[in-house]
Amino acid sequence: MTLATTALVTIAQASATTGVSAKMIRHYESVGLIKPPVRTENRYRHYAESDLHDLGFIRRARDLGFSFEDIRQLLDLWRNKGRSSAEVKAIALRHIKELDEKASALAAMSRTLQTLAASCHGDKRPDCPILEALDRPVLTSPSAPLRGNP
Repeated sequence: MTLATTALVTIAQASATTGVSAKMIRHYESVGLIKPPVRTENRYRHYAESDLHDLGFIRRARDLGFSFEDIRQLLDLWRNKGRSSAEVKAIALRHIKELDEKASALAAMSRTLQTLAASCHGDKRPDCPILEALDRPVLTSPSAPLRGNP
């Protein structure tokens, strides 16, 4: 089945076409990312071509890590043919900054764990610097180095 289909499709067909699970399709409906689908007499959900487009759009945006709120804004901007591309770019640039910050935090965590793993003998001895570091007081931030109280 392709997106060019003009007939309504079931949730299973929508899922197969877009690669979005039926569970996530229902979730996107519940949080208002997609409009409620047409319901048949037996209460089954049926989706139009525009719904399939929106689901594909959402999936690609989620694959890039956009939040539901960002996706909501991007969908609104996509639907608004009088939009300014500056608004879209601002959302993308903000998201890039967030991704860079997360990448930096993950890199710092990795370095900390590499240091701890390098200091662990990894043998039959019970002492372990990794466990000792984890047993210390709570960190101020996820990327802060592991150290005990002075």
